[in-house]
Amino acid sequence: MEEEKITQINENGKIILKVSNSTNVASIAGAIAHAVKTSSVVEIHTIGAGALNQATKGIARARGYVAQSGRDLIVRPGFGTTNIDGEDRTTIIQVCTLL
Repeated sequence: MEEEKITQINENGKIILKVSNSTNVASIAGAIAHAVKTSSVVEIHTIGAGALNQATKGIARARGYVAQSGRDLIVRPGFGTTNIDGEDRTTIIQVCTLL
């Protein structure tokens, strides 16, 4: 299976990372750790259980990365919708901020 890259979108001062089930956990963690240092709000968007699993593991690893500088990562999960090919899909959104 080929690894899928993280899609990053800058929208209204926040960074949105779109993660799939084939995205590498280390890549997710690095992207999250970098993004929370440069933006006040980072959202991780996933569709499906596999993508949510990869994102959650990436968040856990990113939390370890930011802990090295004495910080902590706060995550608030929620739901959203996105339109893919004319069909509305439920999206799980995890909002990350640095503490």
